[in-house]
Amino acid sequence: MHLHILGICGTFMGGIAVVARQAGHRVTGCDADVYPPMSTQLEAQGIELIEGYGADQVGLDPDVYVIGNVVTRGRQPLMEAILDRGLPYTSGPQWLAEHVLRDKWVLAVAGTHGKTTTSGMLAWILEDAGLDPGYLVGGVPRNFGVSARLTASPFFVIEADEYDTAFFDKRSKFVHYRPRTAVLNNLEYDHADIFPDLAAIETQFHHLVRTVPASGLIVANGREASLERVLARGCWTPVERFGSPSGNLRGRTPSPNPPPLAGEGDNGSLRDAAFNGWQAVERGPNAFDVLLDGQMQGRVEWELLGEHNRLNALAAIAAARHAGVPVQAAIAALGRFRNVKRRLEVRGEVKGITVYDDFAHHPTAIETTLAGLRGKVDGGRILAVLEPRSNTMKLGTMKAQLPGSLRGADRVYCYAGGVDWDVAGALAPLGATAAVHRDLDALVEAIAREARKGDHVLIMSNGGFGGIHDKLLARLGGGD
Repeated sequence: MHLHILGICGTFMGGIAVVARQAGHRVTGCDADVYPPMSTQLEAQGIELIEGYGADQVGLDPDVYVIGNVVTRGRQPLMEAILDRGLPYTSGPQWLAEHVLRDKWVLAVAGTHGKTTTSGMLAWILEDAGLDPGYLVGGVPRNFGVSARLTASPFFVIEADEYDTAFFDKRSKFVHYRPRTAVLNNLEYDHADIFPDLAAIETQFHHLVRTVPASGLIVANGREASLERVLARGCWTPVERFGSPSGNLRGRTPSPNPPPLAGEGDNGSLRDAAFNGWQAVERGPNAFDVLLDGQMQGRVEWELLGEHNRLNALAAIAAARHAGVPVQAAIAALGRFRNVKRRLEVRGEVKGITVYDDFAHHPTAIETTLAGLRGKVDGGRILAVLEPRSNTMKLGTMKAQLPGSLRGADRVYCYAGGVDWDVAGALAPLGATAAVHRDLDALVEAIAREARKGDHVLIMSNGGFGGIHDKLLARLGGGD
């Protein structure tokens, strides 16, 4: 089969291209911007890339056009030609479901936050256990080095995005995947460009729940009232919860102190507490104990930071157990897990100043990322640098939440290029701590002048941010 993929350089569509090529199909594709690293990754797979969406590409005469959700009506001449001529087309999720996932045990990871990291953890646990899983995630897990692969294994891990499928299919991508194991990591309001409110997203999650068989498993975050509402609408599948005792939902104040471990001789159960489900008890910035129904399972010692990653790990352990991986084996595998690129990834250190790259762009993700870094650097200063680039951020939907999410930083720098709302006004509650720039070079200069030895510069964006990481490192290394 010959596939021609429109929007091929997006992470998801690029992953489909890799999987299709590994399945033996001929794959070509086009995008508005064809540039490294995605272009070089695809070309290395023998995939021909075309710049732009010219109507002349119908001359390739593929068996099917696979349409990414970057494609809209009236903007791409190729799409209009496909429609005018009645040529065969489908969405990426539908093609994947029909040609790859149909005969697989699908392990799907859904949620507002942590999908990529948790998918990477789950794929690695299965890999470490010798199950050789296929996978498609929205980033590059460093244990694998590529964002997608196809194997002969019955297991396939997929990042299950709630964003819409295509201009002609407004359902969430994940309703196509029909998982046997489904992780519901968390659920908050996001994607304001397509969802009017949280209830609309909950409906899509309910559609996902309806596709999981009775012989499957749903692994759900026990802290999320939104997920409890989703499950209350109807659930026909066993559910395992992680993260919190029953009743301690997001929005209520959790106990500030984790329960102590029991003494020797009682099998590691917890004193004075009976938990149903999976729990993580912090034992230092890079270690935590895993408990199931109050019983000690083992201790994870790893390189990751923060409570959000502990919750991600619990979800991955539970999902892997459903696929047959013993808990102790999953715990050991996490000790060898290397996080996905762009998750508190150190991009360089110059003159004692460390520069990090992180994908955080939602206020909750910003807050948890800062908290994770704070746990690592302790008394060191954190200079947070934010590009509000996502569609939700560009609309200004969450601007009121930004000051609170950034309070964990010592200084805040925000790039307002491409944003129409009053960024400075939104960050005013932070006072002199915050600075806003519309010129990228001026932003780099301001950060470089402020940074000093021992500082940690955390750059957060869901895009390339104009190459700010390399520009800042070069400026820091260039003297005053």
